[in-house]
Amino acid sequence: MKYCSLCGSEVRVGVPEGDNRERYICDHCSTVHYNNPKVVAGCIAHWEDKVLMCRRAIEPRQGLWTVPAGFMENGETTYEGAVRETLEEANARVAVDDLFVTVNLPHINQVYMLFRGRLLDLDFSPGDESLEVELMTEKDIPWNRVAFPTVTEALKLYFADSARGKFSVRMLDIVREGGVPGRYSVRNIS
Repeated sequence: MKYCSLCGSEVRVGVPEGDNRERYICDHCSTVHYNNPKVVAGCIAHWEDKVLMCRRAIEPRQGLWTVPAGFMENGETTYEGAVRETLEEANARVAVDDLFVTVNLPHINQVYMLFRGRLLDLDFSPGDESLEVELMTEKDIPWNRVAFPTVTEALKLYFADSARGKFSVRMLDIVREGGVPGRYSVRNIS
């Protein structure tokens, strides 16, 4: 951020009085600009023993597989965001069962909230952000071509819970190891 969104003056980075983190500060109008994590909402949409997977048509990670998910919009709930993203990316209609996993990614300032959802029918097709959309069993998933560690970890938990016939709500931290892209560690919080 270079300029204040309220008055247009240049901003500086500093720790505001009474705070403990660096923020963008406008000395002209005294506005402190807070940049907070972005929330990604999505759905592990299932039909019998299969989950709906989308091959990405856009960057980042174009050409790789993921579950329908994306950044929330203003004015919507996480639940609504998961339903909207499933419709946008896969033209699929879902009934959301419950929150399945929350994944914290502090190194990129994101929080993923993935819900379990039942496909209402088999009428789905690629949306504008997908090259292909497919129902896949656990063994069909191209694990080495999954776009994001959040999705890999969520799917592992999903299939493990599915095999035991009981789903639990989980929380994970995925932390980049040594600042190296592609190397991460997972902490299972719950």
